[in-house]
Amino acid sequence: MTSGLAVESLTVRYGGLVAVDDVSLEAPTGRITGLIGPNGAGKTTLFNASNGLVRPASGRVRLDGRDITRLPLARRAQLGLGRSFQRIELFNSLSVRQNVELGREGVLAGSMPWRQLFSRRSEQRTVAAAADEALVVCGLETFADRPAGALSTGNRRLVELARILAGGFHMLLLDEPSSGLDDRESERFGAILTHVVREREIGILLVEHHMELVLSVCHYLYVLDFGKLLFEGTPQDAVRSEVVRAAYLGTAA
Repeated sequence: MTSGLAVESLTVRYGGLVAVDDVSLEAPTGRITGLIGPNGAGKTTLFNASNGLVRPASGRVRLDGRDITRLPLARRAQLGLGRSFQRIELFNSLSVRQNVELGREGVLAGSMPWRQLFSRRSEQRTVAAAADEALVVCGLETFADRPAGALSTGNRRLVELARILAGGFHMLLLDEPSSGLDDRESERFGAILTHVVREREIGILLVEHHMELVLSVCHYLYVLDFGKLLFEGTPQDAVRSEVVRAAYLGTAA
């Protein structure tokens, strides 16, 4: 694999606790790859090691074939790796548009946040265009000037998605992005993800507990349990796997 994210024999320790234990996986561009497992399986820790929030004890993280294991978080973002978090992290007093613009502004500023105060006109146009496109993709044009804090949970989740799309990343790590959404909202969210991957040829590594969403949008699945890779294969194979059903999906009555 030359385009996308590759994790190679990754191990992450917190003191004596092994949170991720010798895990390897690939999330190429052009598809949605799922990462599922019970709470505490190590999914978020793997994300944190991938985007630079924690340093692994061993193993490598590659983006488009390049070793990024020791690169800082800001540099990984500039190379095209974007990340969302489980909790909704919006500036409630800012407008939806301003929140979305931060996705591209943060990438342009990188490790020098003061650049946002002295951005060039060309950068301002780039930020505005990226935000406009992301708002359209996520169906948020009519909410653009409203405070983000006034929106429903479903639309706030879409603002988060629009913000990361505005960043211009070609590889996204999405950590439980449908949390708090009902079935109809999750279906809409999944349709947007599928559209974006198809139109932009980006890659998504998706951590998600909403199994209907996972099974409907993911091309390939990895299952973690107690920090170890339990299974990899198609969603259809995962549903049929007795090991996966016993550990995570539940055994049919």
